Amino acid sequence: MPELKRLHAGHAPAVLAFELANRAYFAASVPDRGDDFFDQFTDRYNALLAEQDAGICAFHVLVADDGSVLGRFNLIDIEDHTAQLGYRVAQHVAGRGLATATVRELCRLAAAQHGLRILRAAAASENAASQKVLLKAGFTPVGPADPAHLSGKPGTWYQRDLVLQPYSAMVQGESSGHR
Repeated sequence: MPELKRLHAGHAPAVLAFELANRAYFAASVPDRGDDFFDQFTDRYNALLAEQDAGICAFHVLVADDGSVLGRFNLIDIEDHTAQLGYRVAQHVAGRGLATATVRELCRLAAAQHGLRILRAAAASENAASQKVLLKAGFTPVGPADPAHLSGKPGTWYQRDLVLQPYSAMVQGESSGHR
Protein backbone atom coordinates (compact mmCIF):
# COMPACT_ATOMS: atom_id res chain seq x y z
CA MET A 1 0.00 0.00 0.00
CA PRO A 2 1.57 3.34 -1.02
CA GLU A 3 2.36 5.71 1.84
CA LEU A 4 2.61 9.50 1.85
CA LYS A 5 5.84 10.47 3.62
CA ARG A 6 7.49 13.77 4.41
CA LEU A 7 10.49 14.27 2.15
CA HIS A 8 13.89 13.57 3.72
CA ALA A 9 17.48 13.25 2.52
CA GLY A 10 17.21 9.48 2.11
CA HIS A 11 14.53 9.89 -0.56
CA ALA A 12 16.92 11.65 -2.98
CA PRO A 13 17.88 8.64 -5.14
CA ALA A 14 14.24 7.52 -5.50
CA VAL A 15 13.07 11.07 -6.29
CA LEU A 16 15.74 11.44 -8.97
CA ALA A 17 14.79 8.06 -10.47
CA PHE A 18 11.10 9.12 -10.45
CA GLU A 19 11.85 12.42 -12.20
CA LEU A 20 14.08 10.77 -14.83
CA ALA A 21 11.70 7.89 -15.55
CA ASN A 22 8.74 10.25 -16.00
CA ARG A 23 10.46 13.22 -17.63
CA ALA A 24 8.87 12.80 -21.08
CA TYR A 25 5.47 12.03 -19.55
CA PHE A 26 5.53 15.18 -17.42
CA ALA A 27 6.78 17.32 -20.31
CA ALA A 28 3.65 16.43 -22.28
CA SER A 29 1.47 18.36 -19.79
CA VAL A 30 3.79 20.69 -17.85
CA PRO A 31 6.99 22.45 -18.89
CA ASP A 32 10.10 20.27 -18.78
CA ARG A 33 12.37 20.93 -15.82
CA GLY A 34 15.35 21.16 -18.17
CA ASP A 35 18.77 19.56 -18.11
CA ASP A 36 20.00 21.94 -15.41
CA PHE A 37 17.48 20.45 -12.96
CA PHE A 38 19.08 17.03 -13.36
CA ASP A 39 22.66 18.31 -13.58
CA GLN A 40 22.22 20.23 -10.32
CA PHE A 41 19.81 17.80 -8.66
CA THR A 42 21.75 17.34 -5.40
CA ASP A 43 22.08 21.08 -4.78
CA ARG A 44 18.43 21.72 -5.66
CA TYR A 45 17.27 18.83 -3.49
CA ASN A 46 19.28 20.10 -0.52
CA ALA A 47 17.79 23.57 -1.05
CA LEU A 48 14.28 22.06 -0.89
CA LEU A 49 15.12 20.34 2.38
CA ALA A 50 16.41 23.65 3.77
CA GLU A 51 13.14 25.38 2.76
CA GLN A 52 11.23 22.59 4.46
CA ASP A 53 13.34 22.90 7.63
CA ALA A 54 12.63 26.67 7.63
CA GLY A 55 8.87 26.02 7.45
CA ILE A 56 8.48 27.74 4.07
CA CYS A 57 7.35 24.55 2.32
CA ALA A 58 6.39 20.97 3.15
CA PHE A 59 7.39 18.36 0.61
CA HIS A 60 6.00 14.83 0.47
CA VAL A 61 6.53 11.73 -1.60
CA LEU A 62 4.14 8.89 -2.20
CA VAL A 63 6.26 5.80 -1.70
CA ALA A 64 5.46 2.31 -2.98
CA ASP A 65 6.11 -0.83 -0.93
CA ASP A 66 9.39 -1.32 -2.83
CA GLY A 67 10.64 2.17 -1.89
CA SER A 68 10.11 3.71 -5.30
CA VAL A 69 8.45 7.10 -5.58
CA LEU A 70 5.01 7.10 -7.19
CA GLY A 71 4.38 10.81 -6.80
CA ARG A 72 5.39 14.13 -5.30
CA PHE A 73 2.92 16.24 -3.35
CA ASN A 74 4.06 19.63 -2.09
CA LEU A 75 2.81 22.51 0.02
CA ILE A 76 4.64 25.58 -1.25
CA ASP A 77 5.00 29.10 0.14
CA ILE A 78 3.32 28.43 3.47
CA GLU A 79 2.25 31.75 4.92
CA ASP A 80 -0.77 33.14 6.80
CA HIS A 81 -2.43 29.69 7.01
CA THR A 82 -2.33 29.39 3.20
CA ALA A 83 -0.16 27.44 0.78
CA GLN A 84 0.04 26.43 -2.85
CA LEU A 85 -0.35 22.79 -3.76
CA GLY A 86 1.82 21.14 -6.37
CA TYR A 87 1.82 17.49 -7.35
CA ARG A 88 2.82 14.98 -10.02
CA VAL A 89 2.39 11.22 -10.27
CA ALA A 90 4.23 8.57 -12.24
CA GLN A 91 2.82 7.63 -15.61
CA HIS A 92 2.32 3.98 -14.68
CA VAL A 93 -0.09 4.89 -11.85
CA ALA A 94 -1.88 7.82 -13.51
CA GLY A 95 -5.62 7.59 -14.01
CA ARG A 96 -6.24 5.22 -11.10
CA GLY A 97 -7.42 7.72 -8.50
CA LEU A 98 -4.11 7.72 -6.66
CA ALA A 99 -3.46 11.44 -7.20
CA THR A 100 -6.96 12.36 -6.02
CA ALA A 101 -6.72 10.20 -2.91
CA THR A 102 -3.29 11.55 -2.07
CA VAL A 103 -4.30 15.19 -2.60
CA ARG A 104 -7.21 14.57 -0.20
CA GLU A 105 -4.80 13.06 2.33
CA LEU A 106 -2.45 16.03 1.94
CA CYS A 107 -5.39 18.38 2.56
CA ARG A 108 -5.98 16.61 5.89
CA LEU A 109 -2.28 16.84 6.78
CA ALA A 110 -2.14 20.50 5.73
CA ALA A 111 -4.86 21.37 8.23
CA ALA A 112 -3.85 19.01 11.04
CA GLN A 113 -0.04 19.33 10.93
CA HIS A 114 0.53 22.76 9.42
CA GLY A 115 -2.55 24.68 10.57
CA LEU A 116 -3.40 25.62 7.01
CA ARG A 117 -6.88 26.89 6.19
CA ILE A 118 -6.61 27.45 2.43
CA LEU A 119 -4.84 25.56 -0.35
CA ARG A 120 -4.52 26.98 -3.85
CA ALA A 121 -3.38 25.25 -7.02
CA ALA A 122 -2.98 26.43 -10.60
CA ALA A 123 -3.73 24.11 -13.50
CA ALA A 124 -3.12 24.80 -17.17
CA SER A 125 -6.23 24.83 -19.35
CA GLU A 126 -4.81 21.98 -21.41
CA ASN A 127 -4.10 19.81 -18.35
CA ALA A 128 -7.51 18.15 -17.98
CA ALA A 129 -6.15 15.41 -15.71
CA SER A 130 -4.89 17.90 -13.13
CA GLN A 131 -8.15 19.86 -13.25
CA LYS A 132 -10.10 16.62 -12.67
CA VAL A 133 -7.94 15.70 -9.66
CA LEU A 134 -8.45 19.13 -8.10
CA LEU A 135 -12.22 19.09 -8.60
CA LYS A 136 -12.55 15.54 -7.21
CA ALA A 137 -10.41 16.54 -4.22
CA GLY A 138 -12.79 19.36 -3.30
CA PHE A 139 -11.13 22.35 -4.96
CA THR A 140 -13.21 24.93 -6.81
CA PRO A 141 -12.16 27.26 -9.63
CA VAL A 142 -11.62 30.79 -8.33
CA GLY A 143 -10.28 32.65 -11.36
CA PRO A 144 -7.76 32.78 -14.15
CA ALA A 145 -4.13 32.00 -13.41
CA ASP A 146 -1.48 34.34 -14.69
CA PRO A 147 0.32 32.45 -17.46
CA ALA A 148 3.57 33.35 -15.65
CA HIS A 149 2.53 30.82 -12.96
CA LEU A 150 2.10 28.13 -15.62
CA SER A 151 5.19 28.70 -17.78
CA GLY A 152 3.33 30.91 -20.22
CA LYS A 153 0.21 28.76 -20.53
CA PRO A 154 -3.31 29.95 -19.71
CA GLY A 155 -5.03 28.27 -16.81
CA THR A 156 -7.16 28.52 -13.72
CA TRP A 157 -6.56 28.92 -10.00
CA TYR A 158 -8.38 26.42 -7.81
CA GLN A 159 -8.91 26.72 -4.08
CA ARG A 160 -9.97 24.47 -1.24
CA ASP A 161 -10.90 25.81 2.16
CA LEU A 162 -9.70 23.40 4.79
CA VAL A 163 -11.81 22.65 7.81
CA LEU A 164 -10.39 20.49 10.55
CA GLN A 165 -13.03 17.81 11.06
CA PRO A 166 -12.96 14.46 12.76
CA TYR A 167 -11.42 11.92 10.40
CA SER A 168 -14.57 9.78 10.38
CA ALA A 169 -16.68 12.72 9.18
CA MET A 170 -14.28 13.46 6.31
CA VAL A 171 -14.16 9.85 5.16
CA GLN A 172 -17.94 9.57 5.30
CA GLY A 173 -18.36 12.85 3.40
CA GLU A 174 -15.88 11.85 0.69
CA SER A 175 -17.38 8.42 0.17
CA SER A 176 -20.89 9.85 -0.21
CA GLY A 177 -19.81 12.79 -2.34
CA HIS A 178 -20.75 15.41 0.27
CA ARG A 179 -18.46 17.99 1.81
